[in-house]
Amino acid sequence: MGKVKRAFYCKNCGYEAPKWMGKCPSCNEWNTFIEEIISSSKEPAGYTTKKTNRIPTLIQTIEVEAESRIKLSDQELNRVFGGGLVPGSLTLFGGEPGIGKSTLMLQMALSQQTLKILYVSGEESEQQLKMRAERIGYENPQCYVLAETDIGAVFNQIESLDPDLVLIDSIQTLYSPLMESTPGSVSQTRECAGQMMRFAKTTQTPVILIGHITKDGSLAGPKVLEHMVDTVLQFEGDRNFVYRLLRTVKNRFGATNELGVYEMIQEGLREVANPSKILISENRDDLSGVAIAPILEGIRPVLIEVQALVSSAVYGTPQRTSTGFDLRRLNMLLAVLEKRAGFRLAAKDVFLNLTGGIKVEDPALDLAVVAAILSSNEDIALKPLTCLTGEIGLSGEIRPVSRVDQRILEAEKLGFKRIIISSFNKGLSKKKYSIEIVTVSTIEDTISTLFA
Repeated sequence: MGKVKRAFYCKNCGYEAPKWMGKCPSCNEWNTFIEEIISSSKEPAGYTTKKTNRIPTLIQTIEVEAESRIKLSDQELNRVFGGGLVPGSLTLFGGEPGIGKSTLMLQMALSQQTLKILYVSGEESEQQLKMRAERIGYENPQCYVLAETDIGAVFNQIESLDPDLVLIDSIQTLYSPLMESTPGSVSQTRECAGQMMRFAKTTQTPVILIGHITKDGSLAGPKVLEHMVDTVLQFEGDRNFVYRLLRTVKNRFGATNELGVYEMIQEGLREVANPSKILISENRDDLSGVAIAPILEGIRPVLIEVQALVSSAVYGTPQRTSTGFDLRRLNMLLAVLEKRAGFRLAAKDVFLNLTGGIKVEDPALDLAVVAAILSSNEDIALKPLTCLTGEIGLSGEIRPVSRVDQRILEAEKLGFKRIIISSFNKGLSKKKYSIEIVTVSTIEDTISTLFA
């Protein structure tokens, strides 16, 4: 039995200190230090590798091989991974409780008929996994399940089975006998994730870790966990809606901010190949306060509906409420309308909503937000089958947006007849599009174009 060591860890960033501290010197957060017991035992547990003496290598002499990716049967997962799963990669898959993380991963495991997969669950029994698999309806003769939390026992089964893909549900339930702290603590999570990383890199076996999130929406555990992994996926959505969004927060093998869309049904999660259709309502009546905007999520163009409601303020202070759009940016756009266009909105309530429960950070949404607000304020509906894309500056100019050709093609594909863009988009040939392209340069031009 080795000597017992006590240490204090920051729950936010994983900083280690020999004594309790009120403020973490690493992340500057207050009251985040917790005491943990660490055993200094030298007995091997989990996955260990033989140490080899490496020597520095000239970067010019390193040969780069074309990376081979494992194509998944789920096209949305292929998109967020950047074209497929990279051998030897370590992925962290996070989301709220009950959002469908385990269902999506088990569904992916059961649909991969060509891979030998080990699904390790520390939260559910094998009987529970079997019932979920029957509900999903997939059958895979090479999908193995293991209900275990001891990481040493997990690696023993991995060594005997030799799987092509390992799924851990969840990393917070695993524990290493080397650490005497409880499962889910900072030291246990870091140690187990470190052993999984060494296993993935040494054997070129991809590993997916399912992780919990905290009440403020960030991934639970030390921040170093996100630095250790190659890819971080965030599964989000409102439980009151049937749609789920899978975002790429970090990806060393592809683009970030990719988006995958799923629909929650009785049989599991179904891929949504064309999310623009679900984000635009089928009601084509002349309604004020509604505007359509083509946005980009990663490399994927998506059309989204913006709804605005402007009414006289009942109380002394006008309300500003935004769902899915940055409230500070909404206040900035209202100030631009007040200063540059002369609209008196300071004494009115403004409510803004993006349909489908999606959150958008693309500045190309500015023009549609302004159009929806003005439409509601004047109670005049925009012309049907019209969409807008453009960023608005503080001086009221309409700034160009990136990859405007993809946005135009997406609007054209969905049957829109007119799109309003910035006149500063250079090198755009209007002749190759069947949709009418209208260019504006200022807020005043936009108002005259929309409400002429």
